[in-house]
Amino acid sequence: MSMFCFQCQEAAKGTGCEIRGVCGKEPETAVLQDLLIYTLKGIAQVAGPARLQGKILPEADQAIMRGLFMTITNANFDNDVFVKTIIEDLALRDKLKGELGDLVPSKLHDAATFTVLDAAKMQEKGEQVGVMLTKNEDIRSLRELIIYGLKGMAAYAYHADHLAQQDESVLQFMYKALYSTLDDSLTVDDLVGLTLETGANGVSVMALLDKANTESYGNPEITEVNIGTGSNPGILISGHDLRDMESLLKQTEGTGVDVYTHSEMLPANYYPSFKKYSHFVGNYGNAWWKQDKEFASFNGPILMTTNCITPPKASYIDRMFTTGAAGYPGVKFLDAKLENGDKDFSAVIEAAKKCDPPVEIETGTIVGGFAHSQVLALADKVVDAVKSGAIKRFFVMAGCDGRMKGRDYYTEFARQLPEDTIILTAGCAKYRYNKLPLGDIGGIPRVLDAGQCNDSYSLAVTALKLKEVFELNDINDLPISYNIAWYEQKAVIVLLALLSLGVKDIHLGPTLPAFLSPNVAKVLVENFGIAGIGAVEEDIQLFMGA
Repeated sequence: MSMFCFQCQEAAKGTGCEIRGVCGKEPETAVLQDLLIYTLKGIAQVAGPARLQGKILPEADQAIMRGLFMTITNANFDNDVFVKTIIEDLALRDKLKGELGDLVPSKLHDAATFTVLDAAKMQEKGEQVGVMLTKNEDIRSLRELIIYGLKGMAAYAYHADHLAQQDESVLQFMYKALYSTLDDSLTVDDLVGLTLETGANGVSVMALLDKANTESYGNPEITEVNIGTGSNPGILISGHDLRDMESLLKQTEGTGVDVYTHSEMLPANYYPSFKKYSHFVGNYGNAWWKQDKEFASFNGPILMTTNCITPPKASYIDRMFTTGAAGYPGVKFLDAKLENGDKDFSAVIEAAKKCDPPVEIETGTIVGGFAHSQVLALADKVVDAVKSGAIKRFFVMAGCDGRMKGRDYYTEFARQLPEDTIILTAGCAKYRYNKLPLGDIGGIPRVLDAGQCNDSYSLAVTALKLKEVFELNDINDLPISYNIAWYEQKAVIVLLALLSLGVKDIHLGPTLPAFLSPNVAKVLVENFGIAGIGAVEEDIQLFMGA
Protein backbone atom coordinates (compact mmCIF):
# COMPACT_ATOMS: atom_id res chain seq x y z
CA MET A 1 0.00 0.00 0.00
CA SER A 2 1.14 3.56 -0.69
CA MET A 3 -0.14 4.81 2.68
CA PHE A 4 -2.12 3.65 5.67
CA CYS A 5 -4.39 5.87 7.72
CA PHE A 6 -7.38 4.86 9.84
CA GLN A 7 -7.67 7.80 12.21
CA CYS A 8 -11.08 9.12 11.03
CA GLN A 9 -14.56 7.64 10.81
CA GLU A 10 -14.52 7.53 7.00
CA ALA A 11 -11.55 5.14 6.78
CA ALA A 12 -11.88 3.32 3.45
CA LYS A 13 -13.89 0.07 3.67
CA GLY A 14 -14.07 0.61 7.42
CA THR A 15 -10.46 -0.54 7.79
CA GLY A 16 -8.12 2.19 6.53
CA CYS A 17 -7.12 4.32 3.55
CA GLU A 18 -4.32 2.64 1.58
CA ILE A 19 -4.26 4.46 -1.77
CA ARG A 20 -5.54 7.97 -1.05
CA GLY A 21 -7.34 9.42 1.92
CA VAL A 22 -11.12 9.72 1.72
CA CYS A 23 -10.47 13.19 3.15
CA GLY A 24 -8.45 14.03 0.03
CA LYS A 25 -5.04 13.44 1.63
CA GLU A 26 -2.41 12.24 -0.85
CA PRO A 27 -0.08 9.33 0.08
CA GLU A 28 2.94 11.66 0.27
CA THR A 29 1.10 13.86 2.77
CA ALA A 30 0.06 10.89 4.88
CA VAL A 31 3.65 9.66 5.03
CA LEU A 32 4.95 13.10 6.04
CA GLN A 33 2.33 13.28 8.78
CA ASP A 34 3.47 9.89 10.08
CA LEU A 35 7.05 11.14 10.12
CA LEU A 36 6.08 14.34 11.92
CA ILE A 37 4.37 12.33 14.68
CA TYR A 38 7.46 10.12 14.93
CA THR A 39 9.62 13.24 15.23
CA LEU A 40 7.41 14.60 18.00
CA LYS A 41 7.77 11.31 19.87
CA GLY A 42 11.53 11.78 19.67
CA ILE A 43 11.29 15.33 21.06
CA ALA A 44 9.10 13.99 23.85
CA GLN A 45 11.63 11.32 24.80
CA VAL A 46 14.51 13.80 24.76
CA ALA A 47 12.72 16.52 26.73
CA GLY A 48 10.07 14.55 28.64
CA PRO A 49 12.07 13.79 31.82
CA ALA A 50 13.11 17.43 32.12
CA ARG A 51 9.57 18.59 31.41
CA LEU A 52 8.16 16.28 34.10
CA GLN A 53 10.64 17.79 36.57
CA GLY A 54 9.19 21.23 35.89
CA LYS A 55 11.68 22.47 33.29
CA ILE A 56 9.91 25.09 31.16
CA LEU A 57 10.43 24.46 27.45
CA PRO A 58 8.04 26.76 25.53
CA GLU A 59 9.59 26.07 22.13
CA ALA A 60 9.12 22.33 22.56
CA ASP A 61 5.59 22.82 23.91
CA GLN A 62 4.66 24.81 20.82
CA ALA A 63 6.19 22.22 18.49
CA ILE A 64 4.23 19.40 20.10
CA MET A 65 0.90 21.26 20.22
CA ARG A 66 1.11 22.55 16.66
CA GLY A 67 2.57 19.36 15.20
CA LEU A 68 -0.14 17.14 16.67
CA PHE A 69 -2.82 19.63 15.61
CA MET A 70 -1.52 19.82 12.02
CA THR A 71 -2.07 16.08 11.58
CA ILE A 72 -5.74 16.07 12.62
CA THR A 73 -8.03 14.99 9.80
CA ASN A 74 -8.70 17.80 7.29
CA ALA A 75 -6.35 20.27 9.02
CA ASN A 76 -3.33 20.59 6.76
CA PHE A 77 -2.61 19.13 3.33
CA ASP A 78 0.50 21.18 2.46
CA ASN A 79 3.56 18.94 1.95
CA ASP A 80 5.96 21.89 1.90
CA VAL A 81 4.76 22.91 5.36
CA PHE A 82 5.26 19.39 6.71
CA VAL A 83 8.77 19.15 5.26
CA LYS A 84 9.69 22.53 6.76
CA THR A 85 8.16 21.61 10.13
CA ILE A 86 9.99 18.28 10.33
CA ILE A 87 13.33 19.97 9.57
CA GLU A 88 12.66 22.59 12.26
CA ASP A 89 11.57 20.00 14.80
CA LEU A 90 14.61 17.80 14.21
CA ALA A 91 16.84 20.84 14.77
CA LEU A 92 14.92 21.63 17.96
CA ARG A 93 15.23 18.03 19.16
CA ASP A 94 18.99 18.06 18.72
CA LYS A 95 19.33 21.50 20.30
CA LEU A 96 17.46 20.21 23.36
CA LYS A 97 19.93 17.36 23.70
CA GLY A 98 22.71 19.88 24.14
CA GLU A 99 20.75 22.20 26.44
CA LEU A 100 19.32 19.55 28.75
CA GLY A 101 22.51 17.56 29.23
CA ASP A 102 22.17 14.89 31.92
CA LEU A 103 18.38 15.23 31.96
CA VAL A 104 18.25 13.52 28.56
CA PRO A 105 17.81 9.72 28.83
CA SER A 106 21.02 7.82 28.14
CA LYS A 107 19.26 5.30 25.91
CA LEU A 108 17.34 6.95 23.11
CA HIS A 109 14.89 5.50 20.59
CA ASP A 110 15.47 5.87 16.86
CA ALA A 111 12.78 8.60 16.91
CA ALA A 112 15.15 10.69 18.98
CA THR A 113 18.25 10.06 16.85
CA PHE A 114 17.31 9.71 13.17
CA THR A 115 18.23 12.38 10.63
CA VAL A 116 16.79 13.25 7.23
CA LEU A 117 17.97 16.09 5.02
CA ASP A 118 15.50 16.29 2.15
CA ALA A 119 11.92 15.50 1.14
CA ALA A 120 12.87 12.29 -0.69
CA LYS A 121 14.57 10.87 2.40
CA MET A 122 11.57 11.91 4.46
CA GLN A 123 9.29 9.84 2.27
CA GLU A 124 11.57 6.84 2.63
CA LYS A 125 11.80 7.21 6.40
CA GLY A 126 8.12 8.00 6.82
CA GLU A 127 7.10 4.79 5.07
CA GLN A 128 9.07 2.87 7.71
CA VAL A 129 7.59 4.52 10.83
CA GLY A 130 3.83 4.73 10.21
CA VAL A 131 0.98 3.10 12.07
CA MET A 132 1.91 -0.42 10.97
CA LEU A 133 5.36 -0.14 12.59
CA THR A 134 3.75 -1.68 15.69
CA LYS A 135 3.16 -5.32 14.80
CA ASN A 136 1.01 -6.41 17.75
CA GLU A 137 -2.57 -5.49 16.79
CA ASP A 138 -3.77 -4.69 20.31
CA ILE A 139 -0.70 -2.64 21.26
CA ARG A 140 -1.02 -0.79 17.94
CA SER A 141 -4.69 -0.10 18.60
CA LEU A 142 -4.08 1.34 22.05
CA ARG A 143 -1.06 3.37 20.97
CA GLU A 144 -3.08 4.95 18.18
CA LEU A 145 -6.06 5.56 20.45
CA ILE A 146 -3.71 7.48 22.76
CA ILE A 147 -2.13 9.39 19.87
CA TYR A 148 -5.53 10.37 18.46
CA GLY A 149 -6.62 11.50 21.90
CA LEU A 150 -3.45 13.59 22.11
CA LYS A 151 -4.23 15.16 18.74
CA GLY A 152 -7.59 16.34 20.02
CA MET A 153 -6.03 17.47 23.28
CA ALA A 154 -3.35 19.42 21.41
CA ALA A 155 -5.98 21.25 19.36
CA TYR A 156 -7.71 22.49 22.50
CA ALA A 157 -4.42 23.33 24.23
CA TYR A 158 -3.31 25.24 21.13
CA HIS A 159 -6.45 27.43 21.18
CA ALA A 160 -6.14 28.06 24.91
CA ASP A 161 -2.49 28.99 24.43
CA HIS A 162 -3.57 31.49 21.76
CA LEU A 163 -5.50 33.17 24.60
CA ALA A 164 -2.48 32.98 26.96
CA GLN A 165 -3.86 30.10 29.04
CA GLN A 166 -1.87 26.94 29.77
CA ASP A 167 -2.19 23.94 32.06
CA GLU A 168 1.23 22.71 33.07
CA SER A 169 0.01 19.21 33.96
CA VAL A 170 -1.63 18.79 30.54
CA LEU A 171 1.53 19.85 28.73
CA GLN A 172 3.66 17.51 30.83
CA PHE A 173 1.27 14.65 30.13
CA MET A 174 1.60 15.16 26.37
CA TYR A 175 5.34 14.46 26.62
CA LYS A 176 4.81 11.41 28.83
CA ALA A 177 2.10 9.92 26.61
CA LEU A 178 4.01 10.55 23.37
CA TYR A 179 7.22 8.86 24.45
CA SER A 180 5.27 6.06 26.17
CA THR A 181 4.06 4.97 22.72
CA LEU A 182 7.70 4.16 21.92
CA ASP A 183 8.09 1.92 24.98
CA ASP A 184 7.87 -1.74 23.98
CA SER A 185 7.87 -2.83 27.62
CA LEU A 186 4.38 -1.44 28.23
CA THR A 187 1.66 -4.08 28.29
CA VAL A 188 -1.94 -3.89 27.11
CA ASP A 189 -3.00 -3.19 30.70
CA ASP A 190 -0.42 -0.40 30.98
CA LEU A 191 -1.71 1.20 27.80
CA VAL A 192 -5.35 0.88 28.87
CA GLY A 193 -4.40 2.80 32.01
CA LEU A 194 -2.61 5.44 29.91
CA THR A 195 -5.69 5.70 27.68
CA LEU A 196 -7.87 6.56 30.68
CA GLU A 197 -5.24 9.02 31.85
CA THR A 198 -5.45 10.62 28.41
CA GLY A 199 -9.19 11.03 28.97
CA ALA A 200 -8.67 12.64 32.38
CA ASN A 201 -6.28 15.14 30.84
CA GLY A 202 -8.87 15.68 28.11
CA VAL A 203 -11.29 16.89 30.78
CA SER A 204 -8.58 19.24 32.09
CA VAL A 205 -7.76 20.72 28.69
CA MET A 206 -11.42 21.27 27.83
CA ALA A 207 -11.88 23.02 31.18
CA LEU A 208 -8.82 25.13 30.36
CA LEU A 209 -10.18 26.20 26.98
CA ASP A 210 -13.60 26.90 28.48
CA LYS A 211 -11.89 29.17 31.02
CA ALA A 212 -9.82 30.87 28.32
CA ASN A 213 -12.84 31.51 26.09
CA THR A 214 -15.22 32.69 28.82
CA GLU A 215 -12.69 34.91 30.60
CA SER A 216 -11.87 36.53 27.27
CA TYR A 217 -15.34 36.83 25.74
CA GLY A 218 -17.91 36.17 28.49
CA ASN A 219 -20.17 33.20 29.09
CA PRO A 220 -22.19 32.13 26.04
CA GLU A 221 -25.79 33.40 26.12
CA ILE A 222 -29.01 32.02 24.66
CA THR A 223 -28.97 33.59 21.21
CA GLU A 224 -31.11 33.64 18.10
CA VAL A 225 -28.61 33.49 15.25
CA ASN A 226 -29.50 34.97 11.88
CA ILE A 227 -28.97 32.51 9.00
CA GLY A 228 -29.86 34.97 6.25
CA THR A 229 -27.57 37.49 4.56
CA GLY A 230 -27.02 41.22 4.33
CA SER A 231 -26.30 43.41 1.32
CA ASN A 232 -22.61 44.10 1.97
CA PRO A 233 -19.60 42.06 0.84
CA GLY A 234 -18.73 39.47 3.45
CA ILE A 235 -16.00 37.30 4.93
CA LEU A 236 -16.81 33.74 5.97
CA ILE A 237 -14.79 32.41 8.91
CA SER A 238 -14.70 28.77 10.00
CA GLY A 239 -12.81 26.73 12.57
CA HIS A 240 -12.53 26.95 16.35
CA ASP A 241 -10.10 29.79 17.10
CA LEU A 242 -11.98 32.58 18.89
CA ARG A 243 -8.87 34.80 19.09
CA ASP A 244 -8.79 34.81 15.28
CA MET A 245 -12.51 35.58 15.28
CA GLU A 246 -11.99 38.57 17.54
CA SER A 247 -9.09 39.84 15.44
CA LEU A 248 -11.15 39.62 12.25
CA LEU A 249 -14.09 41.46 13.81
CA LYS A 250 -11.89 44.27 15.08
CA GLN A 251 -10.10 44.68 11.78
CA THR A 252 -13.29 44.68 9.66
CA GLU A 253 -15.07 47.27 11.80
CA GLY A 254 -15.95 50.32 9.71
CA THR A 255 -14.73 48.79 6.45
CA GLY A 256 -18.14 48.06 4.95
CA VAL A 257 -17.39 44.33 5.06
CA ASP A 258 -19.64 41.96 7.02
CA VAL A 259 -18.53 38.82 8.88
CA TYR A 260 -20.34 35.48 8.89
CA THR A 261 -19.50 32.23 10.66
CA HIS A 262 -19.56 28.81 9.01
CA SER A 263 -19.91 25.38 10.62
CA GLU A 264 -17.49 25.06 13.58
CA MET A 265 -17.42 28.83 14.18
CA LEU A 266 -21.20 29.10 14.68
CA PRO A 267 -20.84 29.28 18.52
CA ALA A 268 -18.96 32.59 18.22
CA ASN A 269 -22.44 34.08 17.80
CA TYR A 270 -23.22 33.16 21.42
CA TYR A 271 -20.40 35.14 23.10
CA PRO A 272 -21.31 38.58 24.52
CA SER A 273 -18.06 40.23 23.44
CA PHE A 274 -18.74 39.55 19.77
CA LYS A 275 -22.32 40.84 19.82
CA LYS A 276 -21.18 44.46 19.99
CA TYR A 277 -20.01 44.30 16.36
CA SER A 278 -22.91 45.40 14.18
CA HIS A 279 -21.24 43.98 11.06
CA PHE A 280 -21.26 40.46 12.57
CA VAL A 281 -24.28 39.27 10.61
CA GLY A 282 -24.73 35.63 11.69
CA ASN A 283 -24.09 32.14 10.35
CA TYR A 284 -23.95 31.06 6.72
CA GLY A 285 -24.48 27.46 5.74
CA ASN A 286 -24.20 24.14 7.48
CA ALA A 287 -21.64 21.48 8.39
CA TRP A 288 -18.05 21.47 7.10
CA TRP A 289 -18.59 18.85 4.40
CA LYS A 290 -20.99 21.11 2.48
CA GLN A 291 -18.35 23.78 2.02
CA ASP A 292 -17.74 23.02 -1.68
CA LYS A 293 -21.21 24.38 -2.53
CA GLU A 294 -21.58 26.93 0.26
CA PHE A 295 -18.15 28.51 -0.18
CA ALA A 296 -18.93 28.93 -3.87
CA SER A 297 -22.26 30.70 -3.27
CA PHE A 298 -20.87 32.90 -0.51
CA ASN A 299 -18.90 34.90 -3.13
CA GLY A 300 -16.52 36.47 -0.60
CA PRO A 301 -13.24 35.26 0.94
CA ILE A 302 -13.13 32.35 3.37
CA LEU A 303 -10.80 32.21 6.40
CA MET A 304 -10.09 28.74 7.79
CA THR A 305 -8.67 29.01 11.31
CA THR A 306 -8.43 25.27 12.02
CA ASN A 307 -9.24 21.89 10.54
CA CYS A 308 -12.25 20.72 8.53
CA ILE A 309 -10.88 21.81 5.15
CA THR A 310 -12.00 19.81 2.15
CA PRO A 311 -10.06 20.05 -1.13
CA PRO A 312 -11.08 23.48 -2.50
CA LYS A 313 -12.92 23.91 -5.78
CA ALA A 314 -11.57 26.13 -8.55
CA SER A 315 -14.55 28.45 -8.03
CA TYR A 316 -13.23 29.71 -4.67
CA ILE A 317 -9.65 28.53 -4.07
CA ASP A 318 -8.30 31.97 -5.06
CA ARG A 319 -10.35 33.63 -2.28
CA MET A 320 -9.57 31.10 0.43
CA PHE A 321 -7.11 31.79 3.28
CA THR A 322 -5.71 29.62 6.08
CA THR A 323 -3.99 30.39 9.36
CA GLY A 324 -2.70 28.62 12.48
CA ALA A 325 -2.32 24.84 12.03
CA ALA A 326 -4.46 24.81 8.88
CA GLY A 327 -3.06 24.70 5.36
CA TYR A 328 -3.66 23.64 1.79
CA PRO A 329 -1.31 23.85 -1.22
CA GLY A 330 -2.14 26.85 -3.38
CA VAL A 331 -4.14 28.54 -0.60
CA LYS A 332 -2.77 31.74 0.94
CA PHE A 333 -1.47 31.23 4.50
CA LEU A 334 -1.64 34.16 6.94
CA ASP A 335 0.68 34.41 9.92
CA ALA A 336 1.96 38.01 9.97
CA LYS A 337 1.24 39.90 13.20
CA LEU A 338 0.16 43.45 13.95
CA GLU A 339 1.80 45.49 16.70
CA ASN A 340 -0.89 44.42 19.21
CA GLY A 341 -0.12 40.74 18.57
CA ASP A 342 -3.23 40.03 16.49
CA LYS A 343 -2.80 38.34 13.13
CA ASP A 344 -2.94 40.67 10.15
CA PHE A 345 -6.09 39.91 8.15
CA SER A 346 -5.85 42.93 5.84
CA ALA A 347 -5.40 40.68 2.78
CA VAL A 348 -8.74 38.99 3.50
CA ILE A 349 -10.48 42.33 4.00
CA GLU A 350 -9.12 43.81 0.78
CA ALA A 351 -10.20 40.69 -1.12
CA ALA A 352 -13.71 40.99 0.35
CA LYS A 353 -14.12 44.56 -0.84
CA LYS A 354 -13.83 43.35 -4.44
CA CYS A 355 -16.46 40.61 -4.10
CA ASP A 356 -20.22 40.50 -4.47
CA PRO A 357 -22.40 40.03 -1.39
CA PRO A 358 -23.17 36.41 -0.49
CA VAL A 359 -26.03 34.60 -2.21
CA GLU A 360 -28.74 33.92 0.34
CA ILE A 361 -29.29 30.16 0.74
CA GLU A 362 -31.74 30.21 3.67
CA THR A 363 -33.53 32.63 5.98
CA GLY A 364 -34.63 32.74 9.59
CA THR A 365 -32.80 32.01 12.83
CA ILE A 366 -31.47 29.13 14.89
CA VAL A 367 -31.07 29.14 18.67
CA GLY A 368 -27.93 28.24 20.62
CA GLY A 369 -25.78 29.31 23.53
CA PHE A 370 -26.66 26.63 26.07
CA ALA A 371 -23.20 26.23 27.59
CA HIS A 372 -22.99 25.13 31.21
CA SER A 373 -23.39 28.57 32.81
CA GLN A 374 -26.59 29.21 30.86
CA VAL A 375 -28.03 25.75 31.53
CA LEU A 376 -27.18 26.01 35.23
CA ALA A 377 -29.04 29.33 35.30
CA LEU A 378 -32.07 27.35 34.15
CA ALA A 379 -31.35 24.51 36.59
CA ASP A 380 -34.43 25.03 38.76
CA LYS A 381 -36.69 25.06 35.69
CA VAL A 382 -35.02 21.94 34.30
CA VAL A 383 -35.19 20.09 37.63
CA ASP A 384 -38.87 20.96 38.07
CA ALA A 385 -39.58 19.69 34.55
CA VAL A 386 -37.83 16.40 35.34
CA LYS A 387 -39.59 16.00 38.69
CA SER A 388 -43.00 16.73 37.14
CA GLY A 389 -42.37 14.24 34.35
CA ALA A 390 -42.44 16.92 31.62
CA ILE A 391 -38.89 15.89 30.74
CA LYS A 392 -38.41 12.11 30.74
CA ARG A 393 -34.87 11.85 29.38
CA PHE A 394 -31.92 13.85 28.05
CA PHE A 395 -29.96 12.68 25.03
CA VAL A 396 -26.36 13.79 24.59
CA MET A 397 -25.90 13.89 20.80
CA ALA A 398 -22.56 15.67 20.63
CA GLY A 399 -19.72 15.11 18.18
CA CYS A 400 -19.06 15.48 14.47
CA ASP A 401 -20.97 15.48 11.23
CA GLY A 402 -19.72 13.85 8.04
CA ARG A 403 -20.57 12.91 4.49
CA MET A 404 -21.80 9.34 4.94
CA LYS A 405 -25.41 8.66 4.00
CA GLY A 406 -25.65 6.67 7.23
CA ARG A 407 -25.51 9.93 9.19
CA ASP A 408 -29.12 10.52 8.21
CA TYR A 409 -29.68 8.23 11.21
CA TYR A 410 -29.07 11.20 13.55
CA THR A 411 -31.66 13.37 11.80
CA GLU A 412 -34.25 10.63 12.04
CA PHE A 413 -33.27 9.80 15.62
CA ALA A 414 -33.84 13.43 16.66
CA ARG A 415 -37.07 13.63 14.66
CA GLN A 416 -38.50 10.46 16.20
CA LEU A 417 -37.52 11.07 19.82
CA PRO A 418 -40.54 11.38 22.11
CA GLU A 419 -41.67 14.95 22.72
CA ASP A 420 -40.81 14.71 26.42
CA THR A 421 -37.06 14.42 25.69
CA ILE A 422 -34.29 17.03 25.40
CA ILE A 423 -31.22 16.87 23.14
CA LEU A 424 -27.93 18.21 24.54
CA THR A 425 -25.48 18.83 21.72
CA ALA A 426 -22.08 20.33 20.91
CA GLY A 427 -19.95 20.13 17.78
CA CYS A 428 -21.03 20.07 14.15
CA ALA A 429 -23.18 16.95 14.70
CA LYS A 430 -25.94 19.45 15.51
CA TYR A 431 -26.34 20.37 11.84
CA ARG A 432 -28.18 17.08 11.40
CA TYR A 433 -31.10 18.33 13.53
CA ASN A 434 -30.67 21.93 14.75
CA LYS A 435 -33.04 23.27 12.09
CA LEU A 436 -35.82 20.73 12.73
CA PRO A 437 -39.04 22.15 14.25
CA LEU A 438 -38.76 20.12 17.46
CA GLY A 439 -40.43 22.72 19.70
CA ASP A 440 -39.87 23.16 23.42
CA ILE A 441 -40.89 21.81 26.81
CA GLY A 442 -42.29 24.55 29.02
CA GLY A 443 -40.14 27.12 27.26
CA ILE A 444 -37.00 24.94 27.28
CA PRO A 445 -35.95 24.29 23.65
CA ARG A 446 -35.73 20.59 22.85
CA VAL A 447 -32.28 21.10 21.28
CA LEU A 448 -29.80 22.75 23.65
CA ASP A 449 -26.67 23.64 21.69
CA ALA A 450 -23.64 24.19 23.93
CA GLY A 451 -21.30 25.14 21.08
CA GLN A 452 -18.15 23.61 19.59
CA CYS A 453 -16.85 20.09 20.11
CA ASN A 454 -14.67 21.31 22.98
CA ASP A 455 -17.87 22.59 24.60
CA SER A 456 -18.77 18.96 25.22
CA TYR A 457 -17.15 19.90 28.54
CA SER A 458 -20.32 21.95 29.19
CA LEU A 459 -22.41 18.83 28.74
CA ALA A 460 -20.28 17.00 31.30
CA VAL A 461 -20.54 19.91 33.76
CA THR A 462 -24.31 19.94 33.28
CA ALA A 463 -24.55 16.19 33.93
CA LEU A 464 -22.40 16.42 37.06
CA LYS A 465 -24.52 19.31 38.36
CA LEU A 466 -27.73 17.33 37.79
CA LYS A 467 -26.16 14.37 39.60
CA GLU A 468 -25.52 16.68 42.56
CA VAL A 469 -29.00 18.23 42.48
CA PHE A 470 -30.72 14.84 42.39
CA GLU A 471 -28.35 13.56 45.11
CA LEU A 472 -27.21 10.58 43.08
CA ASN A 473 -24.04 8.58 43.72
CA ASP A 474 -23.47 7.56 40.11
CA ILE A 475 -23.62 9.78 37.03
CA ASN A 476 -25.06 6.81 35.15
CA ASP A 477 -28.21 6.93 37.32
CA LEU A 478 -29.26 10.18 35.65
CA PRO A 479 -31.98 10.10 32.96
CA ILE A 480 -29.29 10.82 30.35
CA SER A 481 -28.37 8.67 27.36
CA TYR A 482 -25.34 9.18 25.12
CA ASN A 483 -25.67 8.74 21.35
CA ILE A 484 -22.55 10.37 19.96
CA ALA A 485 -21.44 10.83 16.35
CA TRP A 486 -17.72 10.94 15.67
CA TYR A 487 -15.52 11.82 12.73
CA GLU A 488 -12.06 12.96 13.77
CA GLN A 489 -9.68 13.14 16.70
CA LYS A 490 -11.28 15.94 18.71
CA ALA A 491 -14.26 13.60 19.07
CA VAL A 492 -11.86 10.88 20.27
CA ILE A 493 -10.64 13.01 23.19
CA VAL A 494 -14.26 13.88 24.03
CA LEU A 495 -15.09 10.16 24.18
CA LEU A 496 -12.05 9.41 26.35
CA ALA A 497 -12.94 12.35 28.62
CA LEU A 498 -16.44 10.96 29.16
CA LEU A 499 -15.03 7.52 29.94
CA SER A 500 -12.63 9.03 32.48
CA LEU A 501 -15.63 10.67 34.21
CA GLY A 502 -17.21 7.24 34.58
CA VAL A 503 -19.89 7.62 31.92
CA LYS A 504 -21.02 4.23 30.62
CA ASP A 505 -23.22 2.82 27.86
CA ILE A 506 -22.19 5.37 25.24
CA HIS A 507 -23.42 4.56 21.75
CA LEU A 508 -20.94 5.65 19.09
CA GLY A 509 -21.58 5.91 15.37
CA PRO A 510 -22.20 5.84 12.55
CA THR A 511 -19.47 3.16 12.75
CA LEU A 512 -17.06 2.14 15.47
CA PRO A 513 -13.44 3.29 14.95
CA ALA A 514 -11.36 1.20 12.55
CA PHE A 515 -8.37 1.62 14.87
CA LEU A 516 -10.02 -0.45 17.62
CA SER A 517 -8.77 -4.02 17.42
CA PRO A 518 -11.34 -6.70 18.33
CA ASN A 519 -9.72 -7.21 21.73
CA VAL A 520 -9.56 -3.48 22.54
CA ALA A 521 -13.16 -3.05 21.41
CA LYS A 522 -14.08 -5.94 23.71
CA VAL A 523 -12.43 -4.18 26.67
CA LEU A 524 -14.44 -1.02 25.95
CA VAL A 525 -17.66 -3.00 25.63
CA GLU A 526 -17.14 -5.06 28.78
CA ASN A 527 -15.87 -2.25 31.01
CA PHE A 528 -17.74 0.78 29.69
CA GLY A 529 -20.69 -0.56 27.72
CA ILE A 530 -19.55 1.10 24.47
CA ALA A 531 -21.87 0.13 21.62
CA GLY A 532 -22.60 1.03 18.03
CA ILE A 533 -25.90 2.22 16.59
CA GLY A 534 -28.69 0.21 15.01
CA ALA A 535 -32.11 1.00 13.60
CA VAL A 536 -33.54 4.31 14.83
CA GLU A 537 -36.77 2.88 16.21
CA GLU A 538 -35.01 0.03 18.03
CA ASP A 539 -32.36 2.35 19.50
CA ILE A 540 -34.99 4.78 20.80
CA GLN A 541 -36.88 1.91 22.39
CA LEU A 542 -33.65 0.68 23.99
CA PHE A 543 -32.74 4.13 25.36
CA MET A 544 -36.22 4.97 26.63
CA GLY A 545 -36.52 1.61 28.35
CA ALA A 546 -33.17 1.99 30.09
